[in-house]
Amino acid sequence: MQQQSDQLPTGQSRAVQLESFGGPEGLDIREIPAPQAGPGQVRVRVTAAGLNPMDSIMTADANTAARFGLSLPTGFGTDYAGVVDQVGAGVTGFAAGDRVFGGALSRAVADFVVIDPAGGIAANEAHHTPDGVDDRTAATLTIAGRTASAALAVVDLGPNDTVLIGGAAGGVGVFAVQLARIAGARVIGTGSASSSDFLRDLGAEPVAYGDGLADRVRALAPGGVTAAIDLHGTETVHAARELGVPDGRICTIATQVDGVSAANGANAALGALEAVALLVAAGQLRVPLAASFPVEQIRRAAELQAGRHVHGKVVVDL
Repeated sequence: MQQQSDQLPTGQSRAVQLESFGGPEGLDIREIPAPQAGPGQVRVRVTAAGLNPMDSIMTADANTAARFGLSLPTGFGTDYAGVVDQVGAGVTGFAAGDRVFGGALSRAVADFVVIDPAGGIAANEAHHTPDGVDDRTAATLTIAGRTASAALAVVDLGPNDTVLIGGAAGGVGVFAVQLARIAGARVIGTGSASSSDFLRDLGAEPVAYGDGLADRVRALAPGGVTAAIDLHGTETVHAARELGVPDGRICTIATQVDGVSAANGANAALGALEAVALLVAAGQLRVPLAASFPVEQIRRAAELQAGRHVHGKVVVDL
């Protein structure tokens, strides 16, 4: 039997959608029929949705969208947090009123998302939000937390490591830096001059990106760098190779480089996301929020995120 909250509407609901593929200027709030939880599904009343660079990349053009199984009209955003408000027949482990977070591929910025919690598919998932983690923070964890965890698993950091992290002030970077520090590694993080204090506050030693990166890192770490994670492109990969880091201890997330492993958050170890959430709950990992916007300002939020110059995460409140 389906459980349902008595306080929430069941007719119309809001969802941010694109009627044509393109940039943030095409994002609009649409009135749509509220989705209903079927057998094996839960419906979540979304309270916050975290944005990621991938949100705009997936919906920028038809060819890219097709690779992710998206068709028009399409929603926007993947990371969400909220409260279970319907539970379909056969679902165990979730009840109406449970606080949850997770992923809903390109449909998270909406009043409701319907999730198959037992499906085992990344970006169609629900996890219980630990006590002590607010919804805005929970809404930032899924993509960035999983991706950072997967990248660290590739380079296998320990207390004897010095790791160079490229793009360390971004949404994945804030997780990667802190997870590397928790592993005991020394962290050198690339960023702009304006991000130096931010990176130091996370526990990284800042270094400016751009020409001469390897020389600047060598001056900071004359004893050498043992691992590298490139969260933006290939600059950090090339600098790491120049510094003598073997390809087996270099990882990318945003591009492919021959001989170097690429981390995919969807392939993170089982339980990695829950482990990140528990670190947040315990106060061992924090998620800096660069900005939050009401859903009515979705275009501004998406433009800020797409600019790739934010320090931390961008969240949309519903």
